[in-house]
Amino acid sequence: MAIFFQALPVFLLIFCRITSFFVVVPVLSSRNIPAMFKIGISMFISLITIAIVGWNQTIPMDGVYVLMIIREMLIGVALGFVVYIFFTVVQTAGAFMDMQIGFSMASVIDPLTGTSNPMLGNLKYMVAVLLFLSFDGHHYLIKAIIDSYKWVPLDNQMFARIYNGQVSDFLFQSLSKMFYLSFQLAAPVVAALFLTDLGLGLLTRVAPQFNIFVVGAPLKMILGFFILIFLFPELISQFQQLFGTAFDYVGKMLQLIGGGSSPAP
Repeated sequence: MAIFFQALPVFLLIFCRITSFFVVVPVLSSRNIPAMFKIGISMFISLITIAIVGWNQTIPMDGVYVLMIIREMLIGVALGFVVYIFFTVVQTAGAFMDMQIGFSMASVIDPLTGTSNPMLGNLKYMVAVLLFLSFDGHHYLIKAIIDSYKWVPLDNQMFARIYNGQVSDFLFQSLSKMFYLSFQLAAPVVAALFLTDLGLGLLTRVAPQFNIFVVGAPLKMILGFFILIFLFPELISQFQQLFGTAFDYVGKMLQLIGGGSSPAP
């Protein structure tokens, strides 16, 4: 019983970080996954993690313990949010392409998030989820949250990093990187359709009798579909680079919260 009461505070802190991570991180936080499964896998991974971290630490359950729980929840949410930012690259790129093709007026409900998303963004997001699972990305997520205790132990300085503005600056850099990658992903379609708009504008000046709205909308849709068919085989390499960038930024986030020190062996 003495060992149990000594390990209970450590286990609860680990459970709070892992649960908050699974609440935010993509794929594992989707609405299609039952809440019972999320709680169960968080409990199971917490048991594995406490065996790695060790339960011989002495953490008193006093008023400071509440702040420690909040700190662990912030760490889990921050790590999951960094991965979530790079998954929104696909939907943002789809919104750019829908705006150029003409699909921005139509949207569908994404079953994973329960929100209204662009059509091409929803299509690419489903492809990204399938590729993410085929690349064993969910295993890397679980490994990342377990290995986070090597970088960021329970006695970390998360509040000091937030107070100094280091966490907010890093999240702002991640958002900037997200917009850069999303525009890079949508650049072929956006550039081609921009040139199409330019050509249609010149056609309007040369032959004003043409109804540009009747000719332009089907032409842009057909051209957009042809470009997507041509670029679809390249999605594997593009998404592979995107997932690599996401995990790289997760490592940078862990290094930032951990104070820039090397992880424990």
